[in-house]
Amino acid sequence: MKRIELIAAWLFGLAFTALGIAVTVETVSRKVFNYSLQGVDELGGYALAVGSALAFCVALTGKAHIRIDILHALLPRWLRIGMNLASVVCLALCAVALLAMGWISFSDTLAFNSIAQTPWATPLKYPQAIWIGALALFAAMSCVAVASIAIMFLARRWQAIDSGFGPKSTGDELQEELADLRKRAGTSA
Repeated sequence: MKRIELIAAWLFGLAFTALGIAVTVETVSRKVFNYSLQGVDELGGYALAVGSALAFCVALTGKAHIRIDILHALLPRWLRIGMNLASVVCLALCAVALLAMGWISFSDTLAFNSIAQTPWATPLKYPQAIWIGALALFAAMSCVAVASIAIMFLARRWQAIDSGFGPKSTGDELQEELADLRKRAGTSA
């Protein structure tokens, strides 16, 4: 899962870096040369759709999806385990629902041979296929997480559930930041 997270993060970063460059060139071109590249906003919409689905994957593996966790550490273990299980199941249900709704939209696009109402008149089946692929990845990763927590639950591995699926503690986040700082500074101490 960490490898998928890294690949998704790189794809997300590259897509938005390219989009940022394209928007800059478009803006300068329009303001200085009175010429529009036309379609940068269309590419931005596609990048946002695909990038969001990839960001969902990165957030899933990084335990970064928003949760109300202010009291989580203060609760008894059985309640924390139940909340962790419920959160993973709910996230997977949302991921599958997003995929199902996206598939309906994609099916309609295929049935009607839809094109974008922009100067490029892009056949929407291409960007939507990439979007559906990213949503499918998120749904698959969410379902793997459900299977993983279910196996841990059946094996009564409470600590593994708590550490693997509970929200990050302040100490965990501090350790990650310190490790990142050491990595950027080129030291191991």
